[in-house]
Amino acid sequence: MATYVLFNSKANNGLCKQSVEKVQSLWGDKELIVQDMTQLDGYEAFFASIDGADVVICGGDGTLNRFINDTEGLTIENDIYYYPGGSGNDFWHDLAVGDDAEPQKINDYLQNLPQVTVKGKSYRFLNGVGYGIDGYCCEMGDKMREQSDKPINYTSIAIKGLLFHYKPTNAVITVDGKAYSFKKVWLAPTMNGRFYGGGMMPTPDQQRFGDDRKLSLLVMYGSGKIKTLAVFPSIFKGEHVKHTEMATVLTGRDIKVAFDRPVALQIDGETILDVSEYSARL
Repeated sequence: MATYVLFNSKANNGLCKQSVEKVQSLWGDKELIVQDMTQLDGYEAFFASIDGADVVICGGDGTLNRFINDTEGLTIENDIYYYPGGSGNDFWHDLAVGDDAEPQKINDYLQNLPQVTVKGKSYRFLNGVGYGIDGYCCEMGDKMREQSDKPINYTSIAIKGLLFHYKPTNAVITVDGKAYSFKKVWLAPTMNGRFYGGGMMPTPDQQRFGDDRKLSLLVMYGSGKIKTLAVFPSIFKGEHVKHTEMATVLTGRDIKVAFDRPVALQIDGETILDVSEYSARL
């Protein structure tokens, strides 16, 4: 039976097809049928047409996010595999299988996903919800992508935002019914996995399949531009949490974050503008 490779032709600035070629190289012994998932006429019809064939999703974190939301409510009995073809590939990083690994089966990762509600609409998410300067970075990255096909350097956007453009907010954060207030909040992401933003690890102890499964929320707050900029790079190793005077991690199953002004938010890399609050829950 053939294996279907669904790729996102828009992922990684249109370079996702190169990842499809890697799948073809790794699985050269299989009969592969390659389709552009942006051209599908709905997933219900697609899965009905392929019987029990295996499916490989090839794209980035945003591609996976669209897949899990576009297939919500469908009963999928096929084996679903994933191979990275995006710019950040944080989910693949979290799998920790290495750059040379074959496509990985991900059915278990697609079950019982958390949900975030923004502006009255709910979405499932795989990695995390970014709110603060991380949402700002996605907003700026989207604008740059419209103007050029050059790779987006989100670290550079973050540094410039910290120094010049992004202004922190005050926030009220409620975790499992308990409210906390924070001043000068730079980051307030809620995480299901460990990685987002191209390798950042805001909540390094977060586990997707923990015994006492919860979501983790990082609050980076209270500091000025220079100190925040000095500590910020350590988020790529998860060492920012050592700075307890400006970084707090809260865990729970029901989280609400409200800012005192609207800013951009991102869900697995997909941007939503002018958001004043969000709620995430398992």
